[in-house]
Amino acid sequence: MELVKCSNVNKNFNNKKILKNINLTIPRGKIIGLLGKNGTGKTTLIKLINDLLTPTSGEILVNGEKIGINSKKVISYLPERTYLDKSMSVSEVIEYFSDFYNDFDSKKAKKLLKDLDLDISQKLAKMSKGMQEKVQLVLVMSRKADLYILDEPLGGVDPATRDYILDTILTNFNEGASVLISTHLIADIERILDEVIFIDNGKIILQSDTDELRKTEDGSIDEIFRRMFKC
Repeated sequence: MELVKCSNVNKNFNNKKILKNINLTIPRGKIIGLLGKNGTGKTTLIKLINDLLTPTSGEILVNGEKIGINSKKVISYLPERTYLDKSMSVSEVIEYFSDFYNDFDSKKAKKLLKDLDLDISQKLAKMSKGMQEKVQLVLVMSRKADLYILDEPLGGVDPATRDYILDTILTNFNEGASVLISTHLIADIERILDEVIFIDNGKIILQSDTDELRKTEDGSIDEIFRRMFKC
């Protein structure tokens, strides 16, 4: 059984169609890139899977069940914008996550933060935007979830840190789980992707295994994306 299944999903805002007849499946054990230009519906789709928005029509199933309390328990979500209380220290946030999520591994979080040379006694307010984003990613990846959804996880970090973050994603998601990554930095991230989903104007225009796509289109995922979405 697939991890996520979207069937004929539509989402309208004020009579404007944002997502149009979305049909896709997310299998287990894959890292999948959700790729598209700004305003094509990536974040809306992510919010629907996270039960933060309700479809206008259609159905989304997670582990064969309609999204709701049970799906929230098995999805670990990194939103595009930092949501943490900046008056808290990193260690206080770790305690908060430990209390809130039964599947949160505080030892793993502390180890990953140490690898990034982040002081867990420091207040989030004293950290740069990039440092705050690193903390948030570590918290998300320290859960033992079935699905990790990361919305622009590399946006605020320097190129040197990106490789560490990609390796953190690659080596720290739960066995048998999947990762869905929405990003504009395709060249940076494509080395870890098993599959890609291209979305344009609210429609899924392609879902493919990355190796097969490179062979059939004779190019990198970044090059293929640029050709397909050329202005």
